[in-house]
Amino acid sequence: MGKKIAIVTGGSSGIGFAIAKKFTEQNIHTIIIGRNKQSLDEAVSCLGTNCETIAFDITNLGGIPDVIKAIVKKHGNIDVLVNNAGINMKKPALEVTDQEFQQILLTNLTSVFAITREVAKNMVAKKSGSIINISSMAAQYGLPGVVAYAASKTAIEGVTRTLAVELSPQGVRVNCIAPGFIATKMSATALNGDPERKQKVLSRTPMGRLGDPQDVANAAYFLASDDSTFITGTVVAVDGGNSIGF
Repeated sequence: MGKKIAIVTGGSSGIGFAIAKKFTEQNIHTIIIGRNKQSLDEAVSCLGTNCETIAFDITNLGGIPDVIKAIVKKHGNIDVLVNNAGINMKKPALEVTDQEFQQILLTNLTSVFAITREVAKNMVAKKSGSIINISSMAAQYGLPGVVAYAASKTAIEGVTRTLAVELSPQGVRVNCIAPGFIATKMSATALNGDPERKQKVLSRTPMGRLGDPQDVANAAYFLASDDSTFITGTVVAVDGGNSIGF
């Protein structure tokens, strides 16, 4: 059996980069897809020969089938897909425009479905594969100021369950990870400028700290590996207990 082939969207920074790093270290050939060629180049220089990059904006829905076809043509198959790319916007709900709402749904939901559909066609043909979606605490409870993001991530959990039911009989597992508050550049920007929110996050996290991107990467590797062959349709909270914290 050859090397496993994985795709990680938004794999050049934060949680996506940590997942790509874990995969490459475990000898999974990992293709990271992102918009910014410079950050992709920086990522691949850290990740080495088990990694390749594709500069592509996943909101270009019409271009997705060709990107996936090219990967399948080059590598023969895709074993793992991690839908990590996403955008967030913090703004009171009453100030969010239709266009802003739509843009977040396009990036975080519609494009995730489009890329999953194309990859899953290949996986179903081979009767094997693991699809991993990335949700958020914003889907677990009410977080103020992120209405579009919360809508997109809650929808991702519904998509995960539906696809798991449809695809699992054909050998393709679909799961979801809901990271809690993880120490990344994106979260640091959000929390360091808002000490009250940061305090609230830590006070309701039983483990009393922010997570590390590596924590999410370890869960993703487990769901990608043969150690989780009877797990499908689940949402795994990697959150230090935040979602059950009081």
